[in-house]
Amino acid sequence: MTAPAEWPTALAGSPAVAVIENAITRDRLSHSLLLHGEDLPVLLQMAHGIADRLLNTPQSTAAFPPEQHPDCFALRPAGKMRQIGADATRELIGKVQVSATVATRKVAIIHEADRMHLAAANIFLKTLEEPPANTTLLLLTSRPYALLPTIRSRVLHFRFPSAALKVDAAGWPAWITDYQSWLGRFGGGMPDKKAVADQIFGAYGLVARFTAVLDAATAEAWKIEKEKLPADIEEDEQVAIETGLANGLRLRLLAAIEEATRAYALPRLQAGDPTARTALIGAIEKLEHDVGLLRLNLNVATALEDFMLSSLRLWAKR
Repeated sequence: MTAPAEWPTALAGSPAVAVIENAITRDRLSHSLLLHGEDLPVLLQMAHGIADRLLNTPQSTAAFPPEQHPDCFALRPAGKMRQIGADATRELIGKVQVSATVATRKVAIIHEADRMHLAAANIFLKTLEEPPANTTLLLLTSRPYALLPTIRSRVLHFRFPSAALKVDAAGWPAWITDYQSWLGRFGGGMPDKKAVADQIFGAYGLVARFTAVLDAATAEAWKIEKEKLPADIEEDEQVAIETGLANGLRLRLLAAIEEATRAYALPRLQAGDPTARTALIGAIEKLEHDVGLLRLNLNVATALEDFMLSSLRLWAKR
């Protein structure tokens, strides 16, 4: 047997992982787990780690990576609306009702379980109430309270924090440096209209570059992810996965902006600047508000523009 799939580096040895490993070793793992946290890639790596340990055992007749395992099934959002529909949910339930092929049990991974349509959620609820034998259901979500309360009450919850924030997108370190330089020019206030105009033009330049970085990073991530997908995956599922990748990267970039904003404010706070605390709180609240609107399909460039112009007003006050 090959070594089991690695847990996310930041979580290896954590209490939650230790509990899961111990339950798997003792064959006492719950039939239904809710894995939730802000970082969906981390949740997926956790799910694959669990699936690998459940499926690739000495009793299995063959070993496969979880994403290619014939006894590991996936239910994903589909289409541009990225919904999990009733028909796809019924199809998954039909698959887990059948005996395992090469392993001693089956695993089903429900990606972004909060995207379930109400009808799909009610169908899935019946499976949670009467789970198939030798089957483990793994629900992944960054929004656990968007699930039906009746579903949440029937699964064992594990929350996993985001991995250390690290964005490898080309051009992103330079963007963050220029963003902090843009903030730094507020240190002396806005002495005249030309200074204000320069900051406005700088804000729009950063917005344009942000969009370019995000598009390039999404294209690169999708190129890598596409190679891992099963050959028979439907086109609408591919669209949903690509959209999910873009959304996840977008949130990571915006989280990095929040981190950079706090880093800029810290020296001013330590120096006793009376305006820094109010400006920081206002800027973070505005960013969180605009991130929330992205869930309602607000354009990311519009959201970032709104944040930048609000930041200009907040930090320029003295």
